[in-house]
Amino acid sequence: QVQLVESGGGLVQAGGSLRLSCAASGLPFSRAFMGWLRQAPGKERESVAGISLNGNTYYAESVKGRFTISRDNAKNTVYLQMNSLRAEDTAVYYCAARISAAPPNYNYWGQGTQVTVSS
Repeated sequence: QVQLVESGGGLVQAGGSLRLSCAASGLPFSRAFMGWLRQAPGKERESVAGISLNGNTYYAESVKGRFTISRDNAKNTVYLQMNSLRAEDTAVYYCAARISAAPPNYNYWGQGTQVTVSS
């Protein structure tokens, strides 16, 4: 059974930082493309960042230079370091894994973690 468990969300002031973690189990993590996506109230879910099997990273324009995605294959964990947070970053953040799905789709999803940035 595949599980993706996010942690690290919370309430932070604008300009602050948070680090999200996603612990994966039940899947070949080192062969998975991992992504972070978010959904704000009343908005569509959007991709925030992704990291490939060999560590290539991808970012939405809105977070470039502020967010950093990384992975630790030994720990089956992917991270999202979020700096210089803005009110518009407020959303539920989801971790996702892609093994066989065609981009931009994912095979597996976490339950989400709330990030709230106060202005």
